[in-house]
Amino acid sequence: MAAVFTGVAMSAFMALAALIERRTGNSGWIDVIWTLGLGATGFAGALLPFGAGPLSRRLLVAGLALAWALRLGQHIAQRTSNITEDPRYAKLKRDWGSDAPRQMVRLLQMQALVSIPLALGIVLAAHNPAPALGWQDFIGASVFVAGLAGGAVADGQLRAFARSGTGGICDCGLWRWSRHPNYFFECVLWGSYAIVAPGMSYSWGWLALLAPACITLLLTRISGIPPLEEHLLAKHGAAYRAYQNRTSALIPKPPKGATP
Repeated sequence: MAAVFTGVAMSAFMALAALIERRTGNSGWIDVIWTLGLGATGFAGALLPFGAGPLSRRLLVAGLALAWALRLGQHIAQRTSNITEDPRYAKLKRDWGSDAPRQMVRLLQMQALVSIPLALGIVLAAHNPAPALGWQDFIGASVFVAGLAGGAVADGQLRAFARSGTGGICDCGLWRWSRHPNYFFECVLWGSYAIVAPGMSYSWGWLALLAPACITLLLTRISGIPPLEEHLLAKHGAAYRAYQNRTSALIPKPPKGATP
């Protein structure tokens, strides 16, 4: 039942995203709708009676889902309001040509499908039937806070760099240690649900491990790093290639050649 609910809800949200993209011509709103839609789906799924999770855990997990959606959704909305197109979607639309509207609907419904493990991870964590909040919940919440805070810091550093008018490639703060620190902390954040959900008497909870696996796959292999780096290479050329050579793609590490 929970899987059906998350699938139907995400399909509806991505249909809305396709409609808004078509009306505005700005594909940046797609990620805003996806974020808010996934947060709303997780929030509702945590509170609906899908299992025997105590109210305290359901409220905790629902609060985590809401905090994530509001923080990231606001950040993406602010960025989108200052652009005319997301370069990743813009390239796809150019490649699709006259078939772009149909292909966009198809792509966003596929995005809804692959979002099910994420929403389901939230629901499974909320409905772990352990009778009271325990060490798993507190560790999971701590991991969530670390991921949320790290992502906020990374996004803030990138905004500050953009406002500085320096131009070129952001190579300061967390961005000196990782080309995509915001994505790294996003993966960390989704790992929190995989900590809260599993239990000795709750075998379904282990499926929540699919949430961090799914987001990591999406960000590193499909819709995150590959198209973004293709765009940045086209924009910055050799300078970005040099940045790639000295800086870790995801996991923060000291850049190559840096003084210890």
